[in-house]
Amino acid sequence: MSVRQLRGFAAAALLALVALPMVWTALAALHSGSQPEAWRALAETPALWQALALTLWTGLIATLLAWWGAAALLARGFVRRGLARLLRGLPVMLATPHAALAIGLLFLLSPSGWLLRVFSPWLTGFDQPPPWPTTQDPWGLGLILALVAKEIPFLLWTAATQLQRDDVRQRWRAEHALAQTLGYSPQRAFWLVLWPQLAVRLRWPLLAVLAYGLTVVDMALVIGPAAPPTLAVLAWQWLQDVDPTTYAQGAAAGVWLALLVLVCSAAWLGAQRAWRHALAQGRGRRGRIAAGAGLPAPAGLWLLTGFYAAVLLALAVGSVSGVWAFPEVWPQSWTLAAWTQVAHSSQTAWTTLWLAGGSSAIALLWSVAWLEIAPRRWDQAVRPVLYLPLVLPAVLWVVGLYRVGLQLQLEGQASGLLLAHTLMVLPYVLLALSPAYLGFDARYAQLNASLGHGPLRFLWQVKWPLLRRSLASAAAVGFAVSVAQYLPTLYLGAGRFSSVTTEAVTLASGGQRSLTSAYAGLQIALPVLVFALAAWLGRPRRFPGASA
Repeated sequence: MSVRQLRGFAAAALLALVALPMVWTALAALHSGSQPEAWRALAETPALWQALALTLWTGLIATLLAWWGAAALLARGFVRRGLARLLRGLPVMLATPHAALAIGLLFLLSPSGWLLRVFSPWLTGFDQPPPWPTTQDPWGLGLILALVAKEIPFLLWTAATQLQRDDVRQRWRAEHALAQTLGYSPQRAFWLVLWPQLAVRLRWPLLAVLAYGLTVVDMALVIGPAAPPTLAVLAWQWLQDVDPTTYAQGAAAGVWLALLVLVCSAAWLGAQRAWRHALAQGRGRRGRIAAGAGLPAPAGLWLLTGFYAAVLLALAVGSVSGVWAFPEVWPQSWTLAAWTQVAHSSQTAWTTLWLAGGSSAIALLWSVAWLEIAPRRWDQAVRPVLYLPLVLPAVLWVVGLYRVGLQLQLEGQASGLLLAHTLMVLPYVLLALSPAYLGFDARYAQLNASLGHGPLRFLWQVKWPLLRRSLASAAAVGFAVSVAQYLPTLYLGAGRFSSVTTEAVTLASGGQRSLTSAYAGLQIALPVLVFALAAWLGRPRRFPGASA
């Protein structure tokens, strides 16, 4: 057997390990939600259309605002050559799970939250929390704010993986300079020349943001509208019912969400294609580019940083607060009782650690092997399958996972839970690692071969050491994604396993502010530590005497 045939066999085996479970899960989910009776019952539900309208409103507006905000920050960072400063605070933002951000925002914006305490009673005159719908508002504004704040860092980071490639950066710098010699301002040159190229490369991250915004459950449970909720929360509530008819109705709602994501994604990609065609025909050269107008990028960056700082501070103070009567700005007493209770629940933290560490390690190993062995045309052809967990609604995906787990007798088993987390983590790790790995300069391999060294030595001593920053950051992203998983842990764990995320979301519906803050703080601290470790592992190598 030739080397080429051996590589093809290995790539096929790797693909089968991941693609078969993903396709099986997707088909099982679609089959669960395809019962005609469930569809009829769903169509007759009084709250369906209002929930559907809320889903479209919150998901599309959040995606548009996140897309615009990330684009404006990138334009400023690229033109002013300040990408390094722009990306400095991203690890903490990326490491903040969605649920923890929603909980912190809840403690900031609720009627008894910190924001209103600062202005009470001297400005508002309130001695008691007012009956205002500042959280779980019927318009979904709190959910939109939380989604935008969480997705802008993700889009910035995925764009940075493209802009930090040497070949891409050098070519785009040259094109940007050429556009300025033709009379365009630096900002307009970015929007007309660079942004259309970058937007194409961000297609899958954008679709992931859109799909998440339309189908989010954990954030919507904490800070989203409640009467009625979004369609994803409505489906989740039906899936909790022991009645098979109601359960099938929840699965059918998941299929509706999948169709909704498909239609919205097709419309979004069509609009982008039309915009690029207009630019190519020269019709986009008149006037200002709309995406570049609005809030200045420095102000936007400070606003985003301040938002995260306020959320983290609210969680930190809340986790050690005792008696805290309204409208006092600071607690009247401080206590570590919540953290003591968290420490006594060490099994929850251990479950989170081994799940996140194991799933991210497996996903990283698979991604490296796939990118190293698979032919490029194979990789391009199967990416839609590999990205299924990104674009399928979470409530529908876990229905498929649960059915597969039952058929394989993995429900309530550690191996089943690890498999579920790995399938969720793998697309993010592959998405994070691909730009740097596929953009690696092939001349290094040619030089290595000319010196008489084999391919294994090239990987161990040249390629992987040069890519260790990308490898470490991809693993850290996978760890953070696993920590944030709520529905897979809830369903595949079957009540036998609890993570810091499931505990935090469950407690958020109660009145235990300090304990909820402590679990949310732990939910943030674990990924932050892993991102810090990744930054340390990916630091540039220093050679003795090099600085001299």
